[in-house]
Amino acid sequence: MAQCLLSVHEFLQDSFIPQVAAMCSEEADKLSRKNQLSFCELVRPFCRLSTEVHMRDPSNQLHVIKNLKIAVNNIVTQVPQQAVIRKLLNDVVSASQPAEGLVPNVITAGDYDLNISDRSLKASVPWYNNWKDTFTELNKSKFYSATTAWFESYRETFFQCMPASDHEFLNHYLACMLVVSSHEPEPVEQFLKLSQEQHRIQHSNDYSYPKWFTPNTLKYYVLLHDVSGGDEQRADSIYEDMIQRYGTQGCYLLKINSRTSGEVADEQIPDPWSQYVQKNSIQNQESFEDGTSPVVSNKNLEHVISVDGLEHSMKAEALSNNFKAHPLQLDQLNDFSGCDGLDNSKSVGLVNETKKSGCGTPHGTCLTLTDHDRIRQFIQEFTIRGLLPHIEKTIRQLNDQLISRKGLSRSLFSATKKWFSGSKVPEKSIAELKNTSGLLYPPEAPELQIRKMADLCFLVQHYDLAYSCYHTAKKDFLSDQAMLYAAGSLEMAAVSAFLQPGAPRPYPAHYMDTAIQTYRDICKNMVLAERCVLLSSEILKSQAKYSDAAALLIRLTSEDSDLRSALLLEQAAHCFINMKNPMVRKFAFHMILAGHRFNKAGQKKHALRCYCQSMQVYKGKGWSLAEDHINFTIGRQSYTLHQLENAASAFRHILINDSKQPASQQGAFLREYLYVYKNVCPQSPESPLPQLPLPYINSSATRVFFGHDRRPAEGEKQAATHVSLDQEYDGESSQQWKELEELVVSVVNRGVLPPNFQTTQYCLGSNSDNSKFPLAVVQEPITVEVSFKNPLKVPLLLTDLSLLWKFQPSEIIQNSVGEPKEPITNDLSTKGKCVSDVIGTEEISEFLINSEETKIARLKLFPFQSGELHILGIVYNLSTTPYIGTVDGPASSLPAGKFTSNGVSVRGRQDLEIQGPRLNSTKEEKTSIQYGPDRRLDPIIVPQMPLLEVYFINFPTGLLCGEIRKAHVEFVNVSNCPLTGLRVVSKRPEFFTFGSNTAALTPLSPAASMNCSAYKTVVTDSTSGCTMLTSSAAPVDFGVGGESQPEVIDIPLTDSVLAPGASVQLPLWLRGPDEEGVHEINFVFYYESLEKQLRMRHRVLRHTAVICTSKSLNVRASVSRSNTLEDEESKGGNMLVFVDVENMNTSEAGVKEFHIVQVSSSSKNWKLQKSVNPTKNKDTKLTSRERVKMCFKAVRCKSSLDAEPSSERYTFGDIILGNEQIISSTTPCADFFFRSSLSTQCKKSPPAATAASGKSTHDEAVRLIQKCSEVNLNIIVLWKAYVVEDNKQLILEGQHHVTLHTVGMEALSSPQKQEQPEMVLLKFNRPESTAVTTKPSTEQLSNLIKTSLHYPESFSHPFHQKSLCIVPVTLVLSNSSQADVDVIVDLRHKTTSPESLEIHGSFTWLGQTQYKSQLKSHQVFSLQLQACFIHTGIYNLGTPRVFAKLANQVTLFETNQQSSMPALIVINNA
Repeated sequence: MAQCLLSVHEFLQDSFIPQVAAMCSEEADKLSRKNQLSFCELVRPFCRLSTEVHMRDPSNQLHVIKNLKIAVNNIVTQVPQQAVIRKLLNDVVSASQPAEGLVPNVITAGDYDLNISDRSLKASVPWYNNWKDTFTELNKSKFYSATTAWFESYRETFFQCMPASDHEFLNHYLACMLVVSSHEPEPVEQFLKLSQEQHRIQHSNDYSYPKWFTPNTLKYYVLLHDVSGGDEQRADSIYEDMIQRYGTQGCYLLKINSRTSGEVADEQIPDPWSQYVQKNSIQNQESFEDGTSPVVSNKNLEHVISVDGLEHSMKAEALSNNFKAHPLQLDQLNDFSGCDGLDNSKSVGLVNETKKSGCGTPHGTCLTLTDHDRIRQFIQEFTIRGLLPHIEKTIRQLNDQLISRKGLSRSLFSATKKWFSGSKVPEKSIAELKNTSGLLYPPEAPELQIRKMADLCFLVQHYDLAYSCYHTAKKDFLSDQAMLYAAGSLEMAAVSAFLQPGAPRPYPAHYMDTAIQTYRDICKNMVLAERCVLLSSEILKSQAKYSDAAALLIRLTSEDSDLRSALLLEQAAHCFINMKNPMVRKFAFHMILAGHRFNKAGQKKHALRCYCQSMQVYKGKGWSLAEDHINFTIGRQSYTLHQLENAASAFRHILINDSKQPASQQGAFLREYLYVYKNVCPQSPESPLPQLPLPYINSSATRVFFGHDRRPAEGEKQAATHVSLDQEYDGESSQQWKELEELVVSVVNRGVLPPNFQTTQYCLGSNSDNSKFPLAVVQEPITVEVSFKNPLKVPLLLTDLSLLWKFQPSEIIQNSVGEPKEPITNDLSTKGKCVSDVIGTEEISEFLINSEETKIARLKLFPFQSGELHILGIVYNLSTTPYIGTVDGPASSLPAGKFTSNGVSVRGRQDLEIQGPRLNSTKEEKTSIQYGPDRRLDPIIVPQMPLLEVYFINFPTGLLCGEIRKAHVEFVNVSNCPLTGLRVVSKRPEFFTFGSNTAALTPLSPAASMNCSAYKTVVTDSTSGCTMLTSSAAPVDFGVGGESQPEVIDIPLTDSVLAPGASVQLPLWLRGPDEEGVHEINFVFYYESLEKQLRMRHRVLRHTAVICTSKSLNVRASVSRSNTLEDEESKGGNMLVFVDVENMNTSEAGVKEFHIVQVSSSSKNWKLQKSVNPTKNKDTKLTSRERVKMCFKAVRCKSSLDAEPSSERYTFGDIILGNEQIISSTTPCADFFFRSSLSTQCKKSPPAATAASGKSTHDEAVRLIQKCSEVNLNIIVLWKAYVVEDNKQLILEGQHHVTLHTVGMEALSSPQKQEQPEMVLLKFNRPESTAVTTKPSTEQLSNLIKTSLHYPESFSHPFHQKSLCIVPVTLVLSNSSQADVDVIVDLRHKTTSPESLEIHGSFTWLGQTQYKSQLKSHQVFSLQLQACFIHTGIYNLGTPRVFAKLANQVTLFETNQQSSMPALIVINNA
């Protein structure tokens, strides 16, 4: 429960105070009116005594009264109308609002910090600012209690307006002041008239109101003297006469108005009346004396004030209880026409008069501080000398009467113990008692006398005696079943027990519960029940029994009074929040209920405040339906209170949250929002466009595309894929494009990237690097892709959708003064003519987003000037479409076409604000949250540049592995600027070629042109068999080798320039990759403008070719040394090349068979000489899964030994197996050979040597030994494939390359797929610390010297004549290396086992057993030997062991050389 300004004891004491009537003469009233006050209002601020007063109780004990307050009111003879009371209470609550500018109280309840007393309605709206952060300082305090001033004002007015009734005497008048002015001609006669009038009102049957406590009411005669305008001596004489007539204790001379109202005071006089006068008192209803309401008799009074004034005779006042709709249905947006459902025609009177007179009018202008003291002294004297003695006397009289009537002991005070010590009679339950609330006691009834005495004791704070009397009266009333009287006694007994000093007994809460139930259920008197609840809840709150207090408050909420229910529900909510364990959700729920009742009572501001406070709990918890209801109510109430911004904000939140409302409800919310927004934002031409909440825009998903849209393919023409918004971002692909562009730019700039190089980005999105300003070109469109999401279940229609931008022209364009031009923008709704001349803006007339749909819109800008462009956001009209849906399901998607809005359309904007990536490079950035810039929406417009378009003609989509296909490429310059420096770069240069410089040297054969062959062929003689033709070519001629990068290829253009609008067609040869599958091959076409620009130096065009390759042939090749040296080129040696070709195709792509038409070699040192195949088939045919083995003889080129090692020319040798020679040293055969072989060499390039200088001789020796085994011979297998497609036979051509590096090592044309190794246990080894030295392999060492034995195959010798047979044998040694080699020939038999003797037989070598010699580079040395035989037989002469090592080396790498094949000789007997 909210904390009150008064403590609970002060509140209870001030709720029941002695009532004093006042009757003034006309002159006396005039004196008071000089101060804009009536006499009662004049004395009201001074009615609380500042000192303690004393009186004696019936037992003659001194009783101290502290802080006593009395009430002085005018006599009103008419019963207050309930309609007026309720109107007054409504006005009091409405006038009391949270004060603006005050520091609000914050209650910390669990995880919530609740702003309760809002500083203003604006600040209380939860989305206006973050209340949790705003009140951080207040949150440091552990507990802040909230005050609800409107509830206290209501409660105070409620007790003041409580009409007097017959069953209790607390509101009856104890005394009457008769006030007469000293200016009267006959003041004493005037006193007599007033006294007679008072007597007539009290004792005449014509007046049943007001009520009087005792028949002999105390009359106190007051002479009012005007000091500034009256005769003081006359006043004194009149007062003396009054003393003689009424005694000193019955009269008083009050002097006021010590100055006139026009005088200027020397000191600032306080105005203590303002707080009282503005609180409109129901007691001052002079205007109702002439009213039309009849005077109600005493007999019917009790019934009039029961049921909170809602008797059946007052049905017209119960307008608010006519529930035709749901209780939580919001009222229509109309002004409040009735107060709590009452007729305003009855609510006239002093309420409005006092408002008119009290607002802004100074009070007490004729009074000085001395006059204030006189009035205070007057009240003090009246209370001490007049009122208290009268009360004390009355108590004694009542006590004596009760003693005499009841026959009790002498003093009631001393006999209370007997009343309570006896056995208690069990009280009957409320259900058993009869409904005797209409029972009336006569005024002299002893039960009423006890009650009267109890009320008197209570008024003078004698709570012990009061409790005893109330308890006694309660028993009597219950025994008589006078329930109204009994309930009153129970109520006051409970209050008296609580207020007793020292708390001798606990607070009897069950007394109050019984009283409330009796008032409400039996007596049907909600006013008295409400009074009980207000008293008891305050007491329970003081005892921290918040749960009981909340239950009590909630129990009294009913449908008869919305205002009372709202206030009590709000106080119950505060009880929940003030518990030891705060119940925050109960607080919020009851605040919602209170807000609803406030709304029904017409208290719109209080209703709005309650909903805003409860929103603090409900928001952000996922309770979307509750949030929607609260926000909708806040929006309605704010709109009613003309707080249009708050209303729009509330409706905005309904729409932007993930709503779970049905589609029809969402449509209603949207229409309500648009209606409110239309009123909030008047569409004046100069006013900035408002921000709209719908649809959602995913700003981070915004993409920007620079350039024209991709043109579709036309027939055989296929445009370059380039970049489009339809492509999804691929990080790996993006990195490849970047590397390709950097590669070509570095080649153009002689291997170095320019310092201001910026990778070309045509499409910017969330994954691209947006840290730099992008570049756009004049007269080329800028497309912005915006992602919209409709969170609602109803379609949204956007019309006139376009981009908002701001443009700053470049510094070159300046005005006449020389200052830069002001930025140009299309932000204003009145667009100037010059705007479209600078930036053309495309507008989408209609853009429909269906329910819960995410849809993208592509908006274009066309720049016509260079400068800086900033894309700010989008502007559009938001409206709704007719709802199409079923009863159960959501709205169906609307078809595309023309739509018409069926509601309000609002024009607004949404800004595109994109947050950059979080920075995380430096320590400061890692420890804080910092974001980098995102400049995708801030392009720089550069002057016009050339624009290239590339078209591919007859470009294949499927190829066989190694297939050669010819296509054409068309380059078109579609801009107004010439372009130059056209290049293409690709990571797969082996895939394509534009031809070499020697392409036009060889004429085409007729067969080649007839078969559309991609090769250049020459007709050969068919009778010549497998012939060999040689030619030579350099890689530089084919754009490979040298200092140039093989990936970057210059495209030949006429004069290296492509004029504006011109086009050129160039041939393009393609070769299918060696691996089967789908290949994506990226091309980047690079070009420049003839006019060099500062920002944009070049442009690029991207293309991705997708080729699907099928299996064709697999070529395996190996090379071995030949043992024969007898040929015309024996100096250089010769080798055998074995080629194994297998058809891997399983009739894929309709391939029928393959024909191997030619085998060519390409090397700097070797060439194929002839075919040594045993078969004579010229054309080798391979069907599916067949393989063929071929053998060729390779010899050294004549110039290879004499030429410089740096020579880059390759010798091509062609072994023709068909009728035509394909010239392998020309395009396209040589192109693809050079590109594929050099690309593999680049991939397998050896790492740079890191050996120390001390080991240089060691490394050189190793290299020399390794070169002995190196061959570096390339084999090119050219083939034709016969394909059946669409019943037509096609001839496809292709070639495969095999690179032979080492003798004895097999090489493959296509890489083998490596199988996944089996999983093995992980082993940990300690690495060796010794450095690994390069060491040639044993096989390489054994190839230094080539050996050959020359001898007769058979030899006849007459053993019978001569026992020893001597046969001459020549051992030929050939040095295969380029260094000098020391050779040792050992002829001794190696006797390792007895079997070896058997193998060699019994022959021996004659002469030296060892020979030493040194062979120069490539030297051939013959050693003459003699073998001696003693038997006939077959012998193996291959026993000599040859050891070799490099000259000038100690014993380094000395190893046995490879022996030749077994040299068998047959010895015959002649």
